[in-house]
Amino acid sequence: MEDRSLVSFVLASLMVAEERITTQFSGLVGADGSEEEVTFLATQQVDEARHMQFYARFQDEVISERALIAAHVQRAREQVSPAFRTIFDDRLVAAHERLLASPGDVPAKVAFVTIYHLILEATLGLTTFEFSTRFLEGEGLLPGFVAGYTKIHHDEHRHIGYGIWFLRQAVALDTAMGDVVRETLRELLPAVAESLTPPAGADASVLGASADELRAFALDGLTRRLNVVGVPLDSL
Repeated sequence: MEDRSLVSFVLASLMVAEERITTQFSGLVGADGSEEEVTFLATQQVDEARHMQFYARFQDEVISERALIAAHVQRAREQVSPAFRTIFDDRLVAAHERLLASPGDVPAKVAFVTIYHLILEATLGLTTFEFSTRFLEGEGLLPGFVAGYTKIHHDEHRHIGYGIWFLRQAVALDTAMGDVVRETLRELLPAVAESLTPPAGADASVLGASADELRAFALDGLTRRLNVVGVPLDSL
């Protein structure tokens, strides 16, 4: 490839994102819920740890030299945007700490699931997968990575299904929870849109899509899921 900057940016973002969503999840497993819900969430935490190991192995064998996951994450952080750090380092961490401090706080759980499952996994995660794998497969690049990333993608759909189910149940039981979803989205959507913008100097057309196309795909998916949850996008 003549220009590797955008693909490198995507790979770095995935490494940082997966470390965050693996290490900032135990609070949800420990939050109040049925035995069935907690059991499912325990399986998701195992999934996330496997995903992090996959990205770390790719860093070991393709991107850099073998190192601890923390070293790969630290190096990858140099490439992610301020908006990305706002979402993953500030808001996700704060929401997780709030849930850890009060496992029975329903609004805290709703806010966390909105950030984690609706924004990070469903909106940012699915959009990144769609356009990056479409490009890599079209160019015949990194087939091993694409194969592993596709398996991760299948796991993420299962996780997202839980998030949509939980939010729909929460909003149906208490309409005030719809306001929690709305407030969380209003605060984070500007950073989400910015994080879908290629870094300075990178050409989005390298992936065969414009920044507007990435945002449109993300917005369409978010709109459909919010309709299922019972909090239409036009109510934000």
